[in-house]
Amino acid sequence: MNRGKNKAPGTESLVYACRTNVGCVREHNEDNFVIEPPLFVVADGMGGHEAGEVASEIAVNTMLANCSKINDGGTLGRAVQAANRDVIRGASDGTGKPGMGCTMTAVTIVDDKLTIAQVGDSRAYLLHDGKLQQLTRDHSLVADMVDQGSITREEARVHPMRSVITRALGSDPKMEPDIYNLHIAEGDRLLLCSDGLTSMVDDPEIEAILLAQPDPETCCDNLIQEALSAGGADNITALVVDRLSASEARATKERAEGRHHVPKAPIIFVVALIVVIVAAALGINAYARSSYYLIDQDGTVAIYQGLPGDFAGVIRLSWLQEQTDVPVDQLPISTAQRLEEGIQVDSLEEAQNVLASYREQLAEPAAAADAGSAPSTEDAQPGQPATDETAQTDQR
Repeated sequence: MNRGKNKAPGTESLVYACRTNVGCVREHNEDNFVIEPPLFVVADGMGGHEAGEVASEIAVNTMLANCSKINDGGTLGRAVQAANRDVIRGASDGTGKPGMGCTMTAVTIVDDKLTIAQVGDSRAYLLHDGKLQQLTRDHSLVADMVDQGSITREEARVHPMRSVITRALGSDPKMEPDIYNLHIAEGDRLLLCSDGLTSMVDDPEIEAILLAQPDPETCCDNLIQEALSAGGADNITALVVDRLSASEARATKERAEGRHHVPKAPIIFVVALIVVIVAAALGINAYARSSYYLIDQDGTVAIYQGLPGDFAGVIRLSWLQEQTDVPVDQLPISTAQRLEEGIQVDSLEEAQNVLASYREQLAEPAAAADAGSAPSTEDAQPGQPATDETAQTDQR
């Protein structure tokens, strides 16, 4: 989670976190996200393995490239249009596959101004005064049917055509996003998410989790866990942004800069706390010996036995198993961001399998270059709307 330190002007009052998970059914995570204040983005790929994840990766990279130019709804919308053109180009030049695409919900927050650009069925919600409101409208067949009154919102959740997207990045060169300009008050909480969350968890449950957890990081963890518990039928991404009050932002900044001093506890309390920490450490050490994780170490992927971070801030429970030559900066941005904190796995064998998948991802562009020619694009029809025939039905 990021708190009030080295932030862009107008974003000092923001704290935020994001979590993404492959879910319980899919083999690959086609979701991608951006956290580059004042810009926040969630993109959900469509088109299957080696297509949807490529589309969402292209889209978020384009948004990052245009981040410094985004300062209002017009520039945000043009950045999304540029992402759309790049996804279409990627489908035709062999970077991805014909028919690939992605949804996108992109926002900027500067002071109290919230701007949203929306394409597809990823969503933006705002928790204001304890009430959750969906800010965006889904570009989907069932959303149109709800608006027409032919089905209810409850029926839409289980409708057999609920995955049909009517607008997405990657199909129509003239695609335009919906633009929303709103006010975000002190104490408001913004949620961006892929439909892997909203298809598994009802809005009242989402509202309850957003209300119950004051910390954005814990809130994201709980949202992901709720979707997994409900079946996790799709990739799941949850990005939470809080706008603090002026006093909260000031206190958070002081803590981040080390100016907030906690009074010393009485000696007896400190001694008792040390005893508890030592006892807990003995138990955690045994657990750590059976755990593994991958992490970004000096720009390459490393495999550790143990647990990332420090226990109680003083005890490190991890042991280096392998320093690999896999470069982190050549992996997808969402993978690189997760590697900053460490990706936990259950065994050394599973860690080696994950590492092997990274090597395969890095080898694919080289293999394509060696082939000497790009794949055929005669089936790609970027000018047509998203239908089953053009692979724009969400195959996530």
